[in-house]
Amino acid sequence: MQVVGIIPARLAAVRLPNKPLLDIAGKPMIWWVWHNAKQAKTLAEVMVATPDEEIAQVVRGFGGIAVLTSPAHRSGTERLAEVAQGLTADIIVNIQGDEPLMPPENIDAVAQPLIDDPSLPMSSLMCPATEDEKDKPTAVKAVVDRAGNALYFSRARIPYPRDPSAPAVVYKHLGIYAYRRDFLLQYASMEPTPLEQMEVLEQLRVLENGYHIRMVRVEQTSIGVDTEEDLERVRAILASRQEG
Repeated sequence: MQVVGIIPARLAAVRLPNKPLLDIAGKPMIWWVWHNAKQAKTLAEVMVATPDEEIAQVVRGFGGIAVLTSPAHRSGTERLAEVAQGLTADIIVNIQGDEPLMPPENIDAVAQPLIDDPSLPMSSLMCPATEDEKDKPTAVKAVVDRAGNALYFSRARIPYPRDPSAPAVVYKHLGIYAYRRDFLLQYASMEPTPLEQMEVLEQLRVLENGYHIRMVRVEQTSIGVDTEEDLERVRAILASRQEG
């Protein structure tokens, strides 16, 4: 069963323009994402999907595979689907282009449920939320059923502890996905759904259409680089690792 990792990346970020090419410890951000993905044991190949020739040139310059995609896509999922149409891989892993600290072990973990169970269309990851993250709208929360399938994703705290003394683990959703190739193409063609539009969470489209997302708990989180503050945190972490 062939598994391919695809990293969607574009220059037109609102809060951090040219984000994939920003320098982190002497390398562009996209290099760190690609480098970590290349260490994943389950991936037969890693490629970058981008509408920007500048990103494609940088990726090819460090030996990576870059696929130019349409600039009209509304999301990374649509960009992935365009690339997936030309692939024969069984499973596609969507690796966020702004998470340069994503551990390779997490990439393997998100692909494993689809390798083990051919009936699953999609999988993703979650980890315990910190106290600071539990009520932060930018940290998306997930709740699952007893089989590990997602019941809901929200920017609000879920589950809500009606009895504060009752034990309640709040899980943060990590934005990495594995899809059965055929399901990815189907998913990308679905119309946006009401809850998806309300929460601005694309994965809710899957649940609202009655499909399962198998969630895997991991202990290692990642840091999405959305702000200048996030960027400086990641720079400090990677600089300290190099010094060590």
